[in-house]
Amino acid sequence: MAGAERGGLDRDRRVRGVLGVLLVLGGSAALVGAQVTSESKEVPEYKSVDIPCSAFRSSWSNPRIEWKFQKGSSLQLFYYGGELTEPYRNRVRFSPTSIHFDSVTREDSGKYICEVVGDGSQIAKSEVTLTVQVPPGKPLAHVPSSATVGSRVVLRCSEAQGSPPPTFRWYKDGSELPQDPKASPAFRNSSYTLDPSSGELIFEPVGGWDTGDYQCEASNNVGSPQKSDLFHLEASEVNVGGIVAAVVLLLLVLALAAFGLWFAHSRGYFTSDSGGKKVIYSQPSRRSEGEFKQTSSFLV
Repeated sequence: MAGAERGGLDRDRRVRGVLGVLLVLGGSAALVGAQVTSESKEVPEYKSVDIPCSAFRSSWSNPRIEWKFQKGSSLQLFYYGGELTEPYRNRVRFSPTSIHFDSVTREDSGKYICEVVGDGSQIAKSEVTLTVQVPPGKPLAHVPSSATVGSRVVLRCSEAQGSPPPTFRWYKDGSELPQDPKASPAFRNSSYTLDPSSGELIFEPVGGWDTGDYQCEASNNVGSPQKSDLFHLEASEVNVGGIVAAVVLLLLVLALAAFGLWFAHSRGYFTSDSGGKKVIYSQPSRRSEGEFKQTSSFLV
């Protein structure tokens, strides 16, 4: 077991090349050979590791050594001016030939660059890509609860803890989905693509036979593989009868509402009424005194 662990710690890949560095000195061009060494190391989290500076040459007089740490697009000085920078000062031991970590964390994964400049314009550079191994945590699966037969459906699996980044598998009803569904009698009716790197499982299109319980698994050969929770996907046909019934019901409601408005309007419920009777006033016509007398004598 200890031998296997040491083998894992010492596992590396070396690629060596020679770069020509053109230096202009006093108007004359001189080509100086600069050897660049690249290698990779993997070490479990919280273990110790030595990162060599293969660029160091004991034959060079008064060499100047600098270390840089690169993580993604970020580049920072690690060892400069004869001393370690923060936050490595209390975590790392320096020697001309290497730097030593007593305990590495996942944040220490990245590229360590050692640059050595000697007298006489000698230049050498070495790089070590360090991967701190971290087992994956429980992945998170994104599975829609329902889907329409014939549509495009995407299932996603993600995990952010593992180092190196894990690969993913998918399971349906406890059986692993093969990379090619046509290669398996159990999945030959399905039409999907599976990307182990991104964790995407895409049905294009989804069929009724794809209904089932799904879960994904993350693994990176460090620790044990981890599975997500179980999620049910229900793939069903479009319910044409239900849609027709809903439309008919909506039309009936609209018809009843229109009839109610017409009936209320025909009964005058929407006309304004003051609530009292109208009184008509008429003014008697004026008659001359002669006419009045004549009428009175006629009546007598």
